[in-house]
Amino acid sequence: MKIFIMCGGSGTRLWPLSRDSLPKQFVPLFSHQTLFQKTLKRSQEVLQRLGLYGEIGVIANKEHYFLIQQEAKDLQIPISNYLLEDTPRDTAATVILSALSVKPDEIVFILPSDHIINNIALFSLSVQKAIALAQEEKIVTFGIMPTCPHSGYGYIRCVQEEVKGFYEKPNTLKAQEYFKSKEYFWNSGMFCFKAQILLEECQRYCPQILDEVKAVFKSAHKEYNYLWLEHMQKIEKISIDYALMEKTQKIAMVQGEFDWNDVGSFDSLKEEFSADSNGNIATSEHYGKDSADNFIIAQKPIATIGVQDFTIIDTKDALLIAKNGRTQEVKEIVNTLKSFSHPSTLTHPLTYRPWGSYEVLEESGNYKIKKIIVLPSERLSLQKHFHRNEHWIIVSGSARIRVGEEEIFLSKNQSTYIPMGTPHRLENPGSIELVMIEVQVGEYVGEDDIIRIEDDYHRV
Repeated sequence: MKIFIMCGGSGTRLWPLSRDSLPKQFVPLFSHQTLFQKTLKRSQEVLQRLGLYGEIGVIANKEHYFLIQQEAKDLQIPISNYLLEDTPRDTAATVILSALSVKPDEIVFILPSDHIINNIALFSLSVQKAIALAQEEKIVTFGIMPTCPHSGYGYIRCVQEEVKGFYEKPNTLKAQEYFKSKEYFWNSGMFCFKAQILLEECQRYCPQILDEVKAVFKSAHKEYNYLWLEHMQKIEKISIDYALMEKTQKIAMVQGEFDWNDVGSFDSLKEEFSADSNGNIATSEHYGKDSADNFIIAQKPIATIGVQDFTIIDTKDALLIAKNGRTQEVKEIVNTLKSFSHPSTLTHPLTYRPWGSYEVLEESGNYKIKKIIVLPSERLSLQKHFHRNEHWIIVSGSARIRVGEEEIFLSKNQSTYIPMGTPHRLENPGSIELVMIEVQVGEYVGEDDIIRIEDDYHRV
């Protein structure tokens, strides 16, 4: 058996916590653990509970592979292979890629990386049922019995174990009809199938998409356990539900008895927290007067007076204030911001890199101040800049630094200067994190002012 975790996503539904560069599955929402890490642990536990030998792979945007690698390393859970897309093309391409990458008779279980499922025992039983159906050459989807008339989920209609159709997110009135009928289930976006059967059905019902994915898969560049998939933009962007599941006669649905939350909005996320006696939920210090039923995520003390039924999400560079029940509309705000390339939709003040991370502390026209953290035994690329000088100050840890042809070692409270145009490299030779403050000064301090000469992460 092979489990694939789908790590796509554009980071719009939980903005400003999530961004294009840091989608929600990589944001540490719960006890410093991300949704991806929870999914990875859940996948491993399912294999253990069912007594199965299986591997776990991921399908992700190539820009996030180092994040995935580090998060898996933190959990000490091995990932067997990475399918890395240059452009996201929805679930049809993703599911077909998973089937192409394994043996024809392999059972594949594929699931999103950004859902919450807490009852692993019941979840494992549902997966076991799906595996049995997949061995009978069924293509299995998972439906969740609704607990409320939710308009934020897609639905599957299933009558006496026969799947009748897939339906997009309904309006409130239609959601109420679905809820009353007991024939409609939330579409969880999880699938289980035998690889050969999935590919045969795609050949029958969506041959053009199959051919497009095969062409990309065949031309992919393989390196160790990484498969770099290029020219994904040539593949039609369509969901597997529309491309195949609505057409195939081999479909089956397992009714999930487990609790499930796709964390598709702050209203959904709020369900995972406990409120105080006034119905307020706050992740930081909250001082409220005549305030009730508010959901507050912040990293600083928050005071509210006469505020009721609001969602308040505060980050270093953006603030969201929304009425509870309307947080699904955040996506519309993000689309507006993207229309004029607002940076808060793309990048986060805290940016992750293969070697560690950096955080922009302050920025103006001709200077930028960063806090840089380099993980043990990692190093940045050998690089140079044409428009800025850099001043480095070591806060903790030790650094091996190359400036031109000279190599120096610095420790806490020591500093150095990197002249404009000079090749340089920063390395952490120690066993603890290297923390450094970098001050950039020049006529231009954009991130694209960089020429990489050598790089351990193949970014030259």
